[in-house]
Amino acid sequence: MENDLIQQKDVATLAGLFRERLTRTPDKVAYRQYDFASQQWTASSWREMANEIARWQAGFKKDGLQAGDKVAVMLRNSREWVVFDQAAMGMGLITVPLYVDDRPDNVAYIINHAEIKLLFVQDKAQWQRLLSAEIDLGSLQRIISIKRISEDDQPDDTRLESLSDWLFGLQGELQTGDAAPDDLATIVYTSGTTGRSKGVMLSHNNILSNAFAAVACNEWQDDEIFLSFLPLSHMLERTAGYCVPMIIAAEVAYSRSIPQLAEDLLEIKPTTLVSVPRIFERVYGKIHDGLKEKSLLARLLFQSAVNIGWHKFEYEQGRASWHPKLLFSRLLHNMVAGKVMEKLGGRMRLAICGGAALSEDVARLFIGLGLPLVQGYGLTESSPVITVNRVNDNIPASIGTVLPGVKIRIADNDELQSYGPGSMLGYWKNERATQESFTEDGWLRTGDKARIDESNGHVYITGRLKDIIVLANGEKVPPNDMELAIALDPLFDQVMIIGEARPYLSAMLVLNPDAWADFAVSLSIHPEAPDAFHQNNVEKALQERVAARLNNFPGYAKIRQISVTLEPWTVDDGLLTPTLKVKRPKVMAKFADEITKLYEGHGA
Repeated sequence: MENDLIQQKDVATLAGLFRERLTRTPDKVAYRQYDFASQQWTASSWREMANEIARWQAGFKKDGLQAGDKVAVMLRNSREWVVFDQAAMGMGLITVPLYVDDRPDNVAYIINHAEIKLLFVQDKAQWQRLLSAEIDLGSLQRIISIKRISEDDQPDDTRLESLSDWLFGLQGELQTGDAAPDDLATIVYTSGTTGRSKGVMLSHNNILSNAFAAVACNEWQDDEIFLSFLPLSHMLERTAGYCVPMIIAAEVAYSRSIPQLAEDLLEIKPTTLVSVPRIFERVYGKIHDGLKEKSLLARLLFQSAVNIGWHKFEYEQGRASWHPKLLFSRLLHNMVAGKVMEKLGGRMRLAICGGAALSEDVARLFIGLGLPLVQGYGLTESSPVITVNRVNDNIPASIGTVLPGVKIRIADNDELQSYGPGSMLGYWKNERATQESFTEDGWLRTGDKARIDESNGHVYITGRLKDIIVLANGEKVPPNDMELAIALDPLFDQVMIIGEARPYLSAMLVLNPDAWADFAVSLSIHPEAPDAFHQNNVEKALQERVAARLNNFPGYAKIRQISVTLEPWTVDDGLLTPTLKVKRPKVMAKFADEITKLYEGHGA
């Protein structure tokens, strides 16, 4: 492993990282993905990747792209995503990753805001969906479809071309460019508080420094295999699931889809998994649902396996004393825990969880079953990792200890602030937001309140300075502007959006009595009918009214469920401040039962 492990001193740019890996292990398998045509997994070596990257660079050159031009990728996780990224950066182009399932209007906004000249899409249908936004995309000169466009389905847009046609007859030499470490490498758009996404500018050194620091937080072996499913447009996957494997000469296998993740785990048998809490929460839910069908003895054995496994973990971490029940650890592992771990492939050495808070109950179950699960913390603006637990220093309730080379501090308002080489260059075309994100002495503001346990250096998140909702998939949603937009409709007097650590957003709505009376009549409903709010046509109509107010917001602004009342929130009942601001914890506590119903059957 020592000979294969790249050192930070050996590379200056992300394209240079690929070149160094190619030099060291040209014939080692780099990537593996499923070919649906042949119905088998296919592998690509570093040498084969380099040849393909060179051809794509010839395509970029043919289109007249110059260093500094912005190009966007809207593909599912795949070797083609990496080829695109490396080909672009090797020529000094700036890559802009886009979420495959983002709303067309938000994608169109990013394309225009970042002045994208070339866009890679999955197929023609994806491009046509973007066109449905009916927004001028004049900056785009070329759209490349990975999937071949048949002769019978020729595009009506001359800018759209199949990848095979675009590359036809092209050959070239691999270019790694003359970029400097601090040059802009990528613009990653993340949810902003103004209702529009903000473009985080990250340099080569931002991402490389973070990746090399992350590598130092674990002991790696020479047969590491990562299973990649978290979108590469997410900085956690891009750094931890793309750059880290390149540094340590690990193979990366791309999952076919989330529904097929369970099958892929069995087939690939990964050693490392990078995920968000939602995946573990889904498995957690399935395990508990399955236990309901088991006998009392089976349920007791399972719970004993988790409890003893957790005690074993605490003992190995030095936080618990030895207990005779640990003598049953191996037996219960063979009978229970090992069978669950086999469903994860049976070789998992490290599961990294980030992007949102991980429930302690979920962490306890998986760690108790023997999964080396560590939680970390970071921001897109920090490339992204700031803190992370280590396998041998793991307190699941914490977000770990600071990354090597990064400094953290707690400000007077309890805000966690960081300082290090991973801190962003700023926001693209948004100097004001950039200035607001840094302190006067150059520390990055996280917006999260935290405390540091001085005895062991572990950091604990205690709250947020601003009301930012973090969904279970890691998406950060600023609810205030959405709430204001919804409240502009006279039907809604008060609005509160919820979804923290949950799979989707819901809205709690207080209706204006007079406006409701008129609206109900228009739906042929008596406004005072006791079940009025629970009738299907009423719920649908109310959701449509809410959705109409969020038309101009990015893709995250989708309300899946609503809870409706005519009883207003007041200062007297403790739900509002004297300045009439909603006290979110108080409202959530009072309406806890209603909130639970909004998520019944949908996990946490």
